[in-house]
Amino acid sequence: MLAANYPLLDIFISTLYLAVFIFWMILVFHIIADIFRSQDLSGAMKAFWVLFILILPLVGGLVYLITRGSAMHERDIRQLEIQQKAFEDYIRMVANSKE
Repeated sequence: MLAANYPLLDIFISTLYLAVFIFWMILVFHIIADIFRSQDLSGAMKAFWVLFILILPLVGGLVYLITRGSAMHERDIRQLEIQQKAFEDYIRMVANSKE
């Protein structure tokens, strides 16, 4: 009987809010991972950014994307290249050990 008092539009709005919240959380986790991956930030600046994003998530995330967002893609690509090289080195090591 509880669902009878919950109109279809309210279900749609609730689903939309949930989707936006999930997308925002994914973005925040991606930003935090980018902060820790970044080699040009000192430890104090990393701590500042993490605290800024945790205390004021909306403002902190937007400020981070505006100030450092342009280089996020390059750091992602660099990290993928490092992982690909490590994987290829591992494959070569395993292939050479079986001969």
